Amino acid sequence: MSDMQDYQSSLGDVASRKFETFSYLPEMTPERIRTQIEYIVSKGWNPGIEHTEPANAVSNFWYMWKLPMFGETDIDAILAEVEACHKAHPENHVRLLGFDNFAQSAGASMVIYRGKSV
Repeated sequence: MSDMQDYQSSLGDVASRKFETFSYLPEMTPERIRTQIEYIVSKGWNPGIEHTEPANAVSNFWYMWKLPMFGETDIDAILAEVEACHKAHPENHVRLLGFDNFAQSAGASMVIYRGKSV
């Protein structure tokens, strides 16, 4: 399988860390973020927003930005909360989640803003 590409990622190099599939793609544009929020809403999932310092991103415990937005279907309201979290914590990674009530798990999880690595 020589066609496989090795992404250099390590715990020692904060800037190199990968978190999920979207980490291997270019940074998300506002249009791509909106598309992901639309997908979460279309599935009936509850949007949630979390953030953490880049050095702590490998931890399972991220800070919740308010409570999950139970039943929220207004894309602009969700996007406004994402932007508010990013503005309040510009140095942190910001993650968008879609909580699935029936599976009782996160149906979607993606880092949409990467914080500055020190």
